[in-house]
Amino acid sequence: MNMPHPLFVPQSDDTERDAPINGCEGLQVLLVEDDPLVQLGCQQALQLAGMSVRAVDSAEAAVRLVAPGFAGVIVTDMRLPGADGLSLVAHCHRIDASIPVIMITGHGDVGLAVEAMRAGAYDFIPKPFSSERLVEVVRRALEKRALTLEVVTLRRTLGQREGIASRLIGRSPQMERVRQLIAQVCESPVDVLVHGETGTGKELVAKALHELSSRRTGPLVALNCGGMPDNLLDSELFGHEPGAFTGAQKRRIGKIEHAHGGTLFLDEVETMPMAMQIKLLRVLQERTIERIGANRSVDVDVRVVAATKEELSRQGPDARLPFRSDLYYRLNVVTIKLPPLRERREDIPLLLEHFTLLAAGRYKRPVPELAPEQLRQLMVYDWPGNVRELRNVADCLVLGLSQNLPGARPEGCEDGEGGAAMLSLGDAVDHFERSLIGDALRRHGGNIAATARALHVAKTTLNDKIRKHGLHGN
Repeated sequence: MNMPHPLFVPQSDDTERDAPINGCEGLQVLLVEDDPLVQLGCQQALQLAGMSVRAVDSAEAAVRLVAPGFAGVIVTDMRLPGADGLSLVAHCHRIDASIPVIMITGHGDVGLAVEAMRAGAYDFIPKPFSSERLVEVVRRALEKRALTLEVVTLRRTLGQREGIASRLIGRSPQMERVRQLIAQVCESPVDVLVHGETGTGKELVAKALHELSSRRTGPLVALNCGGMPDNLLDSELFGHEPGAFTGAQKRRIGKIEHAHGGTLFLDEVETMPMAMQIKLLRVLQERTIERIGANRSVDVDVRVVAATKEELSRQGPDARLPFRSDLYYRLNVVTIKLPPLRERREDIPLLLEHFTLLAAGRYKRPVPELAPEQLRQLMVYDWPGNVRELRNVADCLVLGLSQNLPGARPEGCEDGEGGAAMLSLGDAVDHFERSLIGDALRRHGGNIAATARALHVAKTTLNDKIRKHGLHGN
């Protein structure tokens, strides 16, 4: 009869083979253990959890398999023949500090474990431990490694020329469509309308369109139309001649003329006064301007990218912010719609990883670990400030200001089943998204159109997610 090795605490009998970890396909666990029985026990436990495992019996053998960008995590015993686990941690940290290394330590190795953590180890597991504990720690490390590698891959594949587009991060179908549309129209001279809520990244799209176009050597000129008086906006856009009005002592070149040969980005275009809308329409039609106080026109070669958080097609004479339909149709040659963050919750972990990496570099702080409950809070939060708000949250996490994370539950409030916080990162995304959509479908009797309106998502987006999660609507 096979007896459990003294390293392991017996686990429950209802353990089943898990599916591969979401987002971690292709990653490997490198197990470094010289005890054959312990090595076999750890390897079997990890494989039963759906993980790919390669086992070696020495630090020297592991070193030969680890290179910068290693696609996986390392689990190593502290005490090994020859070089020990601590030296393996130091080696991995030198070649790629982002590789998670998990230490297995004995009762007498607490001091060495602390030293290993200071040297860059991801975590340590004291003996004896259960297979569940081993799987839990390794699963977290794999998820962290998967996100880190995805950020690196995004940056590498987009390259220098696509540096701006590389910030349009997300694996959701909505963001993939945005990137595809940018790639399709960037070299075209057509004007573009960017529609999205506050904080979704409209200016970033404008920068991407500019930098990926043949106009990249020309200027990118930005102007926020919101809250600017009519006379000031007129001068800002068109410029003026000396003596055009009181205080106009010399010629001023306006934003449109300054953008000649490049791109003009007009943010909050829905707030533009009606008189300015008429003038802008003429610019778009004729590609000429007249400075205030001038008697002749000036030709301009400029591409206009306008951004709005309002649905301009629904504007009319009685609207809160009336917008000319002829100007709308002139701007609406190509429309890029940016989804709010609540419609692409699957992108939250990747975005958060990206922003925490940037913040850690900016503030020269370590990248923080996010507890499962904190992630749960962020996944169910509605993000009214969208990606901009998430970026601010990442800054707070890096600075150690995590006590007031958005979406926090009242003190003492627990999950009804207690299971959501224990899900893997990828499973948590799917769990909460499926739960939200399923509840909404039930409330609306399976009506997809009504459900889409209630969740504030496009009907096509909702259909994609219904198919993804195996739900049903009508």
